[in-house]
Amino acid sequence: MNKNQKIAQCFSPAAFIHDSEENYREIEKLIQEQEIGGLTFFHSRHSAAANFEKRAEVLDVGGTFEKLIGLINRYQAISKIPLLISIDGEYGLAMRVENTPQYPFAITLGALKSDAETWVEEVGYRMGVDMKRSGIHLNLAPCADVNTNPNNPVIGYRSFGKDVEAVSKLSFAAYSGMKKAGIGACLKHFPGHGDTATDSHLGLPILHKTKAELKAEELFPFQYGIDRGVEMIMVGHLAVPALTGGKDVPASISRELITDLLKGEMGFKGLVISDALNMKAVANLFPEPGELEWQAFHAGNDILCFSDHVKEGIEKIAQNASDAEVDVVFEKVMDLKNRLGVMEFQPIEVPAFNCESHSRLQSELAANYVSVISGEINPAEIQALALAGKLGYSEFFTSTPSPFSEKLDLTFSPIDQSEKVILAVFVPSHKPLYQFGMEQTVLDEISVLAKSKACILIHFGNPLALKHLENLKDFEAVICGYQGFEEVQRVAADRLFSK
Repeated sequence: MNKNQKIAQCFSPAAFIHDSEENYREIEKLIQEQEIGGLTFFHSRHSAAANFEKRAEVLDVGGTFEKLIGLINRYQAISKIPLLISIDGEYGLAMRVENTPQYPFAITLGALKSDAETWVEEVGYRMGVDMKRSGIHLNLAPCADVNTNPNNPVIGYRSFGKDVEAVSKLSFAAYSGMKKAGIGACLKHFPGHGDTATDSHLGLPILHKTKAELKAEELFPFQYGIDRGVEMIMVGHLAVPALTGGKDVPASISRELITDLLKGEMGFKGLVISDALNMKAVANLFPEPGELEWQAFHAGNDILCFSDHVKEGIEKIAQNASDAEVDVVFEKVMDLKNRLGVMEFQPIEVPAFNCESHSRLQSELAANYVSVISGEINPAEIQALALAGKLGYSEFFTSTPSPFSEKLDLTFSPIDQSEKVILAVFVPSHKPLYQFGMEQTVLDEISVLAKSKACILIHFGNPLALKHLENLKDFEAVICGYQGFEEVQRVAADRLFSK
């Protein structure tokens, strides 16, 4: 193989499942003419990384999974060297593909009360099996970010929490589960995106901390993983001046951060993957096409994700990098392909998922994480009030009629005639934009009700949204469900009535 062909193996541009035939052919052209090494699949251009906060919450285009399998087979069939297929599926295929198994968010798994590492490894394993059967070799997950900034616009529910040790153990457990399933995984977003206030899809976050502070918090989960043999790490688009001589340079294109700190000082021997190179934190830094790709390669990235200038990037790297540098990276990528079974690709059929097994896992997990986080629940009193016609019920932000009340199987009284009221809040969005999708008028209504009646709040959704419900002490008790899954609703109903 010549130098350009070797460099091309580093590139994993975006491929969109829902796209035009013209765009599908453009991908085929990249595969045939540039001989790229892989593809990273996204649902559609609308839901891709640069539009992360603006994308539709509910992906509503049918046949996505079948289309994905068809495209993988189509693209693999024309590639001289089988493609490394990756996806960003932090909570399973469902993050990008509707009607596929969805697993709990990282923040939910961080709330597991017992045997957390074992359960998180099992979730990672199940996600990995789903992906492997679907022709995917690499999951760009999990997050090893410590979510110490509650106003973080982009991490939040994607982090296992704010406790450094818990994040270290659980991110490694998730990684280990995926590896056990036979796919690749990576810790992200080095050097740590949890304490930032800017979304790197839209701008450059700058983290003003000393190196000692960073080592104690942001860098800790990555060092924990490196010490235990993690083979892949994704570098984020955030600036950490304390690690780059005071310069506000994105980590993803910083040789000081990737080559000197991560590979040198921290001892990482595996592959480094760039975060998406179309993201606004870096995409506009270099007007000349291909220069960003060269800067990312020179910094120490082995795989360049979501490059918008593949041809120019290959040419620029070929001009600037030595043959020896290219050979080292090429061999790392080919070794990864061999380890993940990429080179033995066979056309795949659309797999069927075991819904019963998945639901059973969800129920076991929910029983472990659904919690009374404030006050106390008295099931006997609730039952007595229900029988006496003095228990009220109201739900908020639901798109379907009475999903939770059906599971309670009770006749409720009008709110004004009730002594106690159950309030079920279904948080519309897991992202913090616009108060997690909750209208202020409805939040005010909940607040007034909590101050005037004895209310039990059942919160189905991202726990970070609880801050918008004002003082939780206004509620007699608060049950945090973390997710809106049906299995969670059943467990919450059990908590109210002790089964």
